[in-house]
Amino acid sequence: MTDSKEVFGAVSHVRGTEAGKGEAIFRKLLKACITYEASDLHVKSDTAPRIRVRGELRTLSTDAVSVDDGHQIALDILDEGQYTHFKNHGQFDLAYDYDEDRRFRVNIFMSRGKVSLACRLITSDIKTFEQLHIPEILGPVALSANGLILFAGVTGSGKSTSIAAMLQYVNMRKRCHIVTIEDPIEYIFKDDKASINQREVGIDCLDFNEALRALVREDPDVVLVGEMRDKETFEAAIRAAETGHLVFGTIHASSAWQTFGRIYDLFDQDEVENIRKLLAYNLRAIVYQKLLPTLVEDVARIPAVEILLGTPAVQKYVLEAREGELLDIIRKSLEEGMVDFTTSLVRLVESEWIHHRVALEATPKPEELKMRLKGIS
Repeated sequence: MTDSKEVFGAVSHVRGTEAGKGEAIFRKLLKACITYEASDLHVKSDTAPRIRVRGELRTLSTDAVSVDDGHQIALDILDEGQYTHFKNHGQFDLAYDYDEDRRFRVNIFMSRGKVSLACRLITSDIKTFEQLHIPEILGPVALSANGLILFAGVTGSGKSTSIAAMLQYVNMRKRCHIVTIEDPIEYIFKDDKASINQREVGIDCLDFNEALRALVREDPDVVLVGEMRDKETFEAAIRAAETGHLVFGTIHASSAWQTFGRIYDLFDQDEVENIRKLLAYNLRAIVYQKLLPTLVEDVARIPAVEILLGTPAVQKYVLEAREGELLDIIRKSLEEGMVDFTTSLVRLVESEWIHHRVALEATPKPEELKMRLKGIS
């Protein structure tokens, strides 16, 4: 295998420009992102920067960032240890504070020997359920005494934002201790009724696994473990849920009911049955969501959701290894607060939140959606 220093050797011999110039350019671009109410900023050396507004990429009317200026941005915004990691691995994740109220989640990476950045705007203004247009049923779910709550979806689907809203819901209503383990921290919480400790990987703890092992000594009631990236993280999360904690996490999956298969894939075959039992008894909810552009001028995007709640019926199906039939349970449990993705899309179209073409592009079942929109169930 080629040594990483050889692979990313281009990082070491690009000199940059002058100290501070890179960060000045970077902040100017972040300001444009804020001004145009964009969700994301994309910076690619030798190319005009782009921002994502209402889900679509738009090119900024500004000069391209030169190769040297791109490298200088890296030198200016990364400390020595972060820069060493970036130089050796070709990428680094960090949170960049623009001001007291706004921060950006930044991934800085090498592309064809040049520096690129992908930046997501994160504000300390944590939105309410109403502002985010997420279902009210998630309020009672957030106040569960214990168990596991998972948000599923692709990158950029608003999982972290929705979890922040749920944690803030708890913070405003329940005297408890909340501990988050994040990489990086995305929202800054202020104590209300709850006491909140936020730990950032690489700053407050060495890694996820070390922070997870320390949890039992920190006396938490509610825990956010971030993304379920591997077997160890999921095992720690489900064990914490089993021992009386309420645990929030995210996972990449294409629906609520298909999340089970994604989880089982993390484990060896002989371990799956035990994980299935732990999930059956400790699952409180799986929420799959996808952000869609709206027809409403002052609302850029709205989530279409699929919600699976940990009811006795769901528990029974999971224990019997009938996860593939859970979509039927969801569709029969609308009055309990569950909803399947197709029904969510139909509701958004019928209430004129989104165009029917947007719904058809978002659904994995276009023919079913067409029939539902025509009133054929």
